[in-house]
Amino acid sequence: MLKENKRLNKSMFKENAAYTVLLAPFMVLFAVFTVLPIVSSVVLSFFDYDMVSTPIFNGVGNYFRMFMEDKIFITVLKNTLIMAVITGPVGFMLSFLLAWCISEFNPILRTFLAFLFYAPALVGNAFYIWQVAFSGDSNGYLNSLLLSIGLINDPIVWFKDTNYNMMIVIIVQLWSNMGVAFLANVAGVQNVSEELFEAGAIDGIRNRWQELWYITLPSMKSILLFGAVMQIQSSFSIGAVITALAGYPSVNNSLDTIVSYLGDVGTLRYEFGYAAAISVFLFVLMAFTKIAIENLLELLGK
Repeated sequence: MLKENKRLNKSMFKENAAYTVLLAPFMVLFAVFTVLPIVSSVVLSFFDYDMVSTPIFNGVGNYFRMFMEDKIFITVLKNTLIMAVITGPVGFMLSFLLAWCISEFNPILRTFLAFLFYAPALVGNAFYIWQVAFSGDSNGYLNSLLLSIGLINDPIVWFKDTNYNMMIVIIVQLWSNMGVAFLANVAGVQNVSEELFEAGAIDGIRNRWQELWYITLPSMKSILLFGAVMQIQSSFSIGAVITALAGYPSVNNSLDTIVSYLGDVGTLRYEFGYAAAISVFLFVLMAFTKIAIENLLELLGK
């Protein structure tokens, strides 16, 4: 029996040797640039370290400081959650609905619209468009318009006013968020089998909304999960748009997120132990959100 098992193992190893060789470079790079940094961050989060002195073990001191002593962290956590709760679901649903709607057009128009919606992701950090539109002087497009029609008497400094700055950043984030998830949804909608729609018509499906709920969504479950994961990553990692538009720190930290605060703690203050603790918390928060979305999609699939 043991000899037979050994023979089976050897034969399986020989059969899979080619795949192992092909996967080896990726696995090495994944281990070095993904797994190792994560493990290092977890270990470093239990130390005080500034890249100059010897690391000093302080247990959960960094985590205690994070939640009990650091008022700025509580503020940036609240900002992060607000932006994630709004931009995550809204961006996810918007990318799918746009993909579903443009799938009705002919191939040429569909390709043009897909490029149009994906264009913000191609231009990268071209936030200067919004800087000009929401400039705080009378030359800004929006201020100029409002002044000309008499709705305001003085220019509004949009990114310094806490009544407006969060809303503007959310709009810009949604604008720039039509990336890989949108293209994946476009491909997913286009690849739903026509036979399923024909079978659905025989079973009593009579309109497009029923097709969407009973055929399209279940058929795209894996793509929707991929889109959800991409949306989680983007909604919890908002930072560049805020720094580009409002600078750092923003007024009363009203716009700062965990990512922008993490950059401040790590690259400006050199508190790498505390920065590692913040990054570990953000990783756990994103992982928990991903698991919750997976369970939700499983329920919808049933």
